[in-house]
Amino acid sequence: MTAEEIITLLKSQANPKNVKGMARFGINSKNTLGISVPYLRKLAKEIGQTCPPFDGNHTLAQELWDSGFHEARLLAGFIDNHKEVTQKQMDAWVSDFDSWDVCDQVCSNLFNKTAFAFGKAHIWVKDEREFVRRAGFAMMAVLAVHDKKTSDEKFLEFFPSIKKYSTDERNFVKKAVNWALRQIGKRNNNLLKHAQALAKEIREIPSPASHWIAGDALREFSKRAT
Repeated sequence: MTAEEIITLLKSQANPKNVKGMARFGINSKNTLGISVPYLRKLAKEIGQTCPPFDGNHTLAQELWDSGFHEARLLAGFIDNHKEVTQKQMDAWVSDFDSWDVCDQVCSNLFNKTAFAFGKAHIWVKDEREFVRRAGFAMMAVLAVHDKKTSDEKFLEFFPSIKKYSTDERNFVKKAVNWALRQIGKRNNNLLKHAQALAKEIREIPSPASHWIAGDALREFSKRAT
């Protein structure tokens, strides 16, 4: 299937009612067709089956991304070949993020598999743009779950940024900071101990966002310890 054929198919599945529902969950309705993620995952699988063996389609993914459609960008993250993803592409795509779901899905399904994942997490959290910073913390959270080989020390290197940006009051940022802290703490007992200590430090910062991040994380850590 060509990008044009896929876009035509996606448009045929448009559901304005779903767009309104998605907006209630904070999903940007601009260029959004209202198509569910399960449908997009099924379509991604079908695209792969049309050209086996399938190891991602880098060119098609970029063409879908460039279309600007919300669902096309989600699909691009599902079908791209992480081995062909460059740092330039990652920076370009992250600059286009305008909705938390695209940010999280692309980080979870594509960017975390690249050799640049840890480095980009450190860089993106320093960016003032809301969804770029969110992407940095989303990467931390996803790596904590899916990267089974990296040492604890690499994750502890994220802690200064988690503490520093815990004062960012923007909803999509503070939730991502919390997500990163919780997932790192749940990785193993050693990191749990360090994450609990960090959460207690964050709790002392005079910031509503910091108090919420720390309190929510400590509650979850307490359940895990029990």
